[in-house]
Amino acid sequence: MDVERALLWRGGGATWADLRDRFPRTQVDRALRDGRVIRARRGLYVASSAAPTLAAAASVRGVLSHLSAAQHLAVPLLRRPDAVHVTVPRGRHTRAPAGVVLHRVDLGAHDVRDDCTAPARTVLDCATSLPFAEALAVADGVLREGLLSAQELVAVAEASRGAGRARRLRVARAAHAGAANPFESGLRAAVLDAGLSGFEPQYRVPGTPYVVDLADPALRVALEADSFAHHGSRQALREDCRRYDELVVLGWAVLRFAWEHVMFEPGWVGRVVLDCCRRRG
Repeated sequence: MDVERALLWRGGGATWADLRDRFPRTQVDRALRDGRVIRARRGLYVASSAAPTLAAAASVRGVLSHLSAAQHLAVPLLRRPDAVHVTVPRGRHTRAPAGVVLHRVDLGAHDVRDDCTAPARTVLDCATSLPFAEALAVADGVLREGLLSAQELVAVAEASRGAGRARRLRVARAAHAGAANPFESGLRAAVLDAGLSGFEPQYRVPGTPYVVDLADPALRVALEADSFAHHGSRQALREDCRRYDELVVLGWAVLRFAWEHVMFEPGWVGRVVLDCCRRRG
């Protein structure tokens, strides 16, 4: 897998810390020179094909918003937008160009940063309009990238008014900077939808070198978001076998889920985890 494809798999962007374990610096620099990858800001890289066009927003005198704003901020996404989302003032009579979705909202000065909605506004917009899993991935990413603190996010959600406030509060209160990537955020969303709130992201199992994607320490249930991109080699398979076997010996139940499970069968994921927790509780 090359650098651009790896970025696209992560929703369009990733930090240097995420890339350096998989790609030598020379390969990343080559992708930058070729124009397939751009540096959004220090330490953050975005696939060129995933970057939303600011020209679309400028053409209607608006700002990038919703998923397009998140993408512009180099926040990894669970699902890439299929159109450019732009917010314009309510009173502006503007027809949306092809490939552009217009949102008509009067934004305050604090809601806009440069040419897109500010991180807090971006999360609130996504929480209002997107499925919980996709919105949670955006919120987790904003916290993980240090664009906002958890306390700030909850505060702006609590201060918000109007339709969708309950959705905004749910996303803000569930967001966690510890989620490693959108895939893990989606898995956590499926678990939360099943009514389970005891799972912690990126949990280090005491007495071991192992960090699991999600864990309920009280029930000793570990959840892994397994991607072929990260587990597809013989060495990775061998290491995974050792890791899971040792966790089972220590009394942990380890449940592994593929990307397709999380994206297309979240209800099944939630039921499996709930059943496992009930049996161990």
